[in-house]
Amino acid sequence: MAVTTWPTGSALGYGGDYNPEQWPRETWDADVALMAEAGVNFVSVGIFSWAMLEPREGEHDFAWLDELLDLLHSRGIMVDLATPTAAPPAWFFATYPEARVVTRDGVPMGPGSRGAASPSHPAYQRAARDIASRIAERYADHPAVVMWHVHNEYGAPVGEDFSEAALTAWRIWLRQRYGTLDGLNAAWGTKFWGQVYGEWEHVMLPGPTPSVRNQAQVLDFARFTDHQLRALFVAERDAIRRYSDKPVTTNFMANECPTTDLWAWAREVDVVSNDHYLTAADPRAHVGLALAADLTRSVAGGRPWILMEHSSSGVNWQPRNIAKRPGEMARNSLSHVARGADVVGFFQWRASRVGAEKFHSAMLPHAGTDSRVWREVVDLGAHVGALAPVQGSTVRADVALLWDTESHWAQDQEWRPSVDLTHRERTRAYYERLWRDGVTTDFAHPEADLSGYRLVVAPASYLLTAAAAANLTRYVEAGGTLVVSCFSAVVDEHDAVHAGGFAAPLRDVLGVRVQEFLPLREAESTKVAWSGSAESAGRTLAASVWHEHVTPVGAETVATHLDGPAAGMPAVTRNAHGAGHAWYVATVLDVTELATVLGDVYADAGVTPSGLAEDLEVVVRRADDADYTFAINHTDSPAVVPGVTGTALGDGTDVGPDLTVPAGDVVVVRTPATPGGDPAS
Repeated sequence: MAVTTWPTGSALGYGGDYNPEQWPRETWDADVALMAEAGVNFVSVGIFSWAMLEPREGEHDFAWLDELLDLLHSRGIMVDLATPTAAPPAWFFATYPEARVVTRDGVPMGPGSRGAASPSHPAYQRAARDIASRIAERYADHPAVVMWHVHNEYGAPVGEDFSEAALTAWRIWLRQRYGTLDGLNAAWGTKFWGQVYGEWEHVMLPGPTPSVRNQAQVLDFARFTDHQLRALFVAERDAIRRYSDKPVTTNFMANECPTTDLWAWAREVDVVSNDHYLTAADPRAHVGLALAADLTRSVAGGRPWILMEHSSSGVNWQPRNIAKRPGEMARNSLSHVARGADVVGFFQWRASRVGAEKFHSAMLPHAGTDSRVWREVVDLGAHVGALAPVQGSTVRADVALLWDTESHWAQDQEWRPSVDLTHRERTRAYYERLWRDGVTTDFAHPEADLSGYRLVVAPASYLLTAAAAANLTRYVEAGGTLVVSCFSAVVDEHDAVHAGGFAAPLRDVLGVRVQEFLPLREAESTKVAWSGSAESAGRTLAASVWHEHVTPVGAETVATHLDGPAAGMPAVTRNAHGAGHAWYVATVLDVTELATVLGDVYADAGVTPSGLAEDLEVVVRRADDADYTFAINHTDSPAVVPGVTGTALGDGTDVGPDLTVPAGDVVVVRTPATPGGDPAS
């Protein structure tokens, strides 16, 4: 369904997961009073409450939830009401032990932790639909409930299931996909190593094998796993819709959970929601945050989305529970808003005293209200409240990075030419180069309409279908600029090398032939001579990890390997094709070295870097009547954004002709639209 009214109305949402069942009743009143103090207007309720709502099979207790929703509504707090199906009760596992998820090694996983039952087992499917139906029927018209939240973080902590129920569903799924065993055998290439199947009953799950597993089978199992999880969501969503037309969502984990194909999931939700947690080991985690936020916005089709969860400080499930520094929580939160989020949510409201996440930060920490975290939570609530005019505005990008989960599934498998070449690293490297250059970036599927972008970058397209290759070729022919990274267009949707060899589907548009992969030894580096534009010609770049034997078939050589296994061969090429240009980068260049490549690419594409100080993050959200410039200073010194005029949201001060952003701070400036024209740039 199309969402015509945003769940939080004209305000931005601010709040998080609320788990009052962990606390005595008298704590609830204190909680909602403190929520009002902090500016909270939106909470998620019931995510892990199945055992409270259905203490025994078929026996339900909604009295506590009735009271809670009434209490929240009395204080003007909107509720995202969840189905609790991510946490089946102990009675479920005792009654249906065969519904447990089974690991690849054949070990059944039981209760006592967070997790879910087998998505393929009929008992779990039935129980999930039932509890979703009962909750929706009871609360469809409750004034506190503004949207529905199905399950929690599908695919985490477990995604794959090797149970008997999964085996039965797997064979059904394969029959529907391939129709015949001949079709399956052809898709999986089973004549290799004598794996041909003569009966459907002989087709097993891709469990442990003496050597590497059939890679096409493993790829299909990833698709099957994603399908089974998504079917669960659809079943619960449809159960809710029998009683309510309010929007339904579930919380993704963009760039953090590899089990789900977000493009497919986005077609099923009414509003896209995401959970994001900084990777503490990453000293530039704010860039990873921006990547996840841009990916979420792109999955949402550019429409506003919900940051359902992030952390007020450290999280407990990473090896080192790194606390956020003063001001970091606000920078993190408002970077999500800058990139399209219209709700800022945390896990969780009150820190748990018991359980596995007692060392996870919260809006109301163990230290209580006399704490730095609480003061920052209150300040942030006021800041988010002042940003209400931003609600509904959007982010527009001239550049897209290609993102294809199926390609990632395929590339992540065993026996690839180098363990050092990963889609995660290449995607992050190209994204961070764009981020440092101040170039706002969308993500796009390789088969999507790319005509609105000046520049498209394919950082990791190991699996590229013929349809996707044709799409990219048409994009360049129509005047677009394309950059393709190494080890791309290698295989088709069945993980089979394309007829004609490596990168064959892109040969015409790239103007090169890839003869052989030449990976480097661990920690080995080589030199590349750059001969691009007059401004960059003569530079020597450092390459690592990967070379290729590339032969130009029409493309010009822009950079040449000086040493290593590809000495004398092209490292970077540029090909004029139709009205556009296609670049091929046949090696691994780090974020710093990519500046030279993209500097010349920008000139082809008509893209202008911001020229701002590094780690000064600037993103513009646009509405019909105004631009909203978010300037986020990740440095320890004041920074200047030239040419920004308007009014600072929050304190109402006039800004211009330049904007000065204090160290570690965030400033949002409203610039009215020019009368009779577009908002000011």
